[in-house]
Amino acid sequence: MKSPIKSLGLTLALICAACGTAPAPTPAAAATAAPSADADQAYLLGAGDKLKVTVYGEADLTGEFVVGDRGAVSFPLVGEIPAQNRSVADFKSSLTAALQEGYLKDPRITVEVISYRPYYILGEVTKPGEYPYTNGLTVLNAVAAASGFTYRANTKRVFIKRAGSNEEQKFPLTATERVQPGDTIRIGERYF
Repeated sequence: MKSPIKSLGLTLALICAACGTAPAPTPAAAATAAPSADADQAYLLGAGDKLKVTVYGEADLTGEFVVGDRGAVSFPLVGEIPAQNRSVADFKSSLTAALQEGYLKDPRITVEVISYRPYYILGEVTKPGEYPYTNGLTVLNAVAAASGFTYRANTKRVFIKRAGSNEEQKFPLTATERVQPGDTIRIGERYF
């Protein structure tokens, strides 16, 4: 049996997420909610990610670029720079090296992800579909974005197919289960 406090907290979190507000986090939750530098380092680029590349002193080379279907970014002067399954730091290093080979003496570059590839949610949610990814997204946040569970939803487990994988995995449906860009989330039907 769920405790009334836990149920109330879960309900409040879903309602707040659906209406775009957030309850005040507890000190422990606030400490874990902030994205860490390690999490940013672990993120691997994929098709559909939009990057902002700034080449200082070179306005013609500065702009927004999208990782294409072939997993590369088409960049002026140097052509295709591989980005698929690489960290932002690795991509920046490759771009810097490419620009140093006959184009710029000492390029100073920053690269940041300005929009991630979307995630998908289907199954027993009110509005299944494609949704934009945000940092720190959890399965419950994704369900709230899809207007909540249907009355038939199994709220004890979730199936996630990670981007680049061919098989979905079963996870317990908890408030901390993270979603990655490109994931497909499936909420199953409960059996009576």
